[in-house]
Amino acid sequence: MLDIPCIILAGGQSKRMGFDKALMSFKGYKTLSEFQLAKFSPYFKNIYISTKDSTKFSFQANFIEDLKEYQIHAPMIAIVSIFEKLKAKEIFVLSVDTPNFMIEHFYKLYNNHVASISVAKSPRGSHPLCAIYKDDVVSIFKSMIKKQDFKIQKIFDMIEVNFVKFENEEIFKNLNYQKDLI
Repeated sequence: MLDIPCIILAGGQSKRMGFDKALMSFKGYKTLSEFQLAKFSPYFKNIYISTKDSTKFSFQANFIEDLKEYQIHAPMIAIVSIFEKLKAKEIFVLSVDTPNFMIEHFYKLYNNHVASISVAKSPRGSHPLCAIYKDDVVSIFKSMIKKQDFKIQKIFDMIEVNFVKFENEEIFKNLNYQKDLI
């Protein structure tokens, strides 16, 4: 079992989908969140769901709610909240709407983790919500949040980042629109 905490990011607003993606049924599971939990739970000692409000979920899990001082929905806020609550040295984050990312892809990312941030990168670009973050990102993210700057990629110019290359774009297919469910 892996010691690094696995965090499923499920706090987004799902505006493009039109309903909460984290709560939609998926591949025989009541919710996409439960699908992701079931897929990764056998490999991680600690797995969590990051959210703004855990009361929206009707199943048992380890939830990490965003710190109440932050009202904006942003993955950067989730990452800061996770580090603040877990006091972990590093975390693995994965967006709930990336169901094709499997444990073997995590191992590739993990085995190449040599920087403050290790980010999956495919031919179409980097995937900051499929990454390993060390705790030294927290102070930078807090500074960015104070400036209302929530674009995670901006930190890539401020700290050591390792981009781990993947050739298969399907691994990172997001479920953003209802047409993506077909």
